[in-house]
Amino acid sequence: MDISPDAGPAGGPPGCPLVAVVSTYMPRLSEFSFEPGLIAAVDQHAAAVCDALLPRPRRGDQDITTVPVDRSPVRREDLADYVLGFTDWLTETDWAEPVGHDFATLRLTAVCWLVREHDLLAN
Repeated sequence: MDISPDAGPAGGPPGCPLVAVVSTYMPRLSEFSFEPGLIAAVDQHAAAVCDALLPRPRRGDQDITTVPVDRSPVRREDLADYVLGFTDWLTETDWAEPVGHDFATLRLTAVCWLVREHDLLAN
């Protein structure tokens, strides 16, 4: 999978791998109005990405019911690192984008949703 920053006109900082992902998968967000189930699927994938990026307290550290949950915004650098790892894995498995939605397209669409919601490509 080619995630070169010059893959499309998505804006954002030079060299950021999010640019190519947004250029390719952002248009899928327009499908929300036609496929209500897609919203739920992308939301679940976005939550999973956030869980991977934002550390949660471990049970042994403290009583998790009294620990405030960190609501830090998603950072561009963290999401870019996640995307690099995920797309490397897709390349290693010879993944090809299907016509519909599979795990990878939902995950990459969720990345686009997070980029838009957190304005991560603003300079």
